[in-house]
Amino acid sequence: MNEQKSSQQLSLEKDYEEYVKKITPTHNLLLQMLKAFITGGIICVLGQFLLNYAKNSLGMDKDTAGSFCSLVLVLTSVLLTGFNLYSPIVKFGGAGALVPITGFANSVASPAIEYKKEGQVFGVGCKIFTIAGPVILYGIFTSWVLGLVYWIGKASGIL
Repeated sequence: MNEQKSSQQLSLEKDYEEYVKKITPTHNLLLQMLKAFITGGIICVLGQFLLNYAKNSLGMDKDTAGSFCSLVLVLTSVLLTGFNLYSPIVKFGGAGALVPITGFANSVASPAIEYKKEGQVFGVGCKIFTIAGPVILYGIFTSWVLGLVYWIGKASGIL
């Protein structure tokens, strides 16, 4: 009976391995990179169009046009997230949709929308920075450390 049990066990393990192979998604790295390149490229072309439009048609200076471009991209990303249209873009483009400023806006807006039903304070207020919070925290901390190093370098005459 012990041998029979072990053969049943082996059969189950083999069936399980076949099942896992069957349901595990396979990824084509080159295709994923191409999709990310195309998606990120479209976002960058849109950003460049907004920047040129703001400078040439609206008469904004370089810094104001850059701010305008960032605001429009963030607003567009938040609206697309709110209408549940940004997730298909991310599913298609992967990092191409997540790395630009639009992906950051999506990472802030998504938890806010998801936890809205828990209330303004304990839902949106507490959960809005679940994903983006560490990015903001470490970005600010790193810039503070680098600023301190720069200040010490300037004060000591090294820089």
